[in-house]
Amino acid sequence: MLAGVAAFVLAADITSKALVVAHLQPDQPVHLIGNVLMLWLTRNPGAAFSVGTGETAVFTLIAFGVVVYIARTARRLYSLGWAVALGLLLGGAAGNLGDRIFRAPGLFRGEVVDWIAVTRYYPIFNLADSAIVCGGILTVILAMRGYHLDGTRGDQPAQSAEPAES
Repeated sequence: MLAGVAAFVLAADITSKALVVAHLQPDQPVHLIGNVLMLWLTRNPGAAFSVGTGETAVFTLIAFGVVVYIARTARRLYSLGWAVALGLLLGGAAGNLGDRIFRAPGLFRGEVVDWIAVTRYYPIFNLADSAIVCGGILTVILAMRGYHLDGTRGDQPAQSAEPAES
């Protein structure tokens, strides 16, 4: 499930960015619903909300670390909810990491393609960003409700994959 969600998010992110780059002009928004919802091509060298615009290499390392951590955690994962949450995080991190590695201005310094604008007052984002936010929210909900990566909840003992001895 984790791999499937991550692959879906990554494919949707890559496809949407390719279409946006091919069909939209920078800083010429397409108004879908007045000034409430627009397609607006922009490039972001920083993190969310354009924080740290001069630290692209740092964000590349952080995204790479997230991908490695989730890949390592996947071996201990027996919870559908956590698989979806981590799949969203993995797919989103991989989508933006791909931009940072392969897009201009250069290798490991690339700018992330953002294109979804909700009002003129909210930062422009992309599908990878949305997946990261949704995965983060789901992670908080699962943790607050006591769900563990191994599929147990709260004070329940961990279930062994091996049959119990008599």
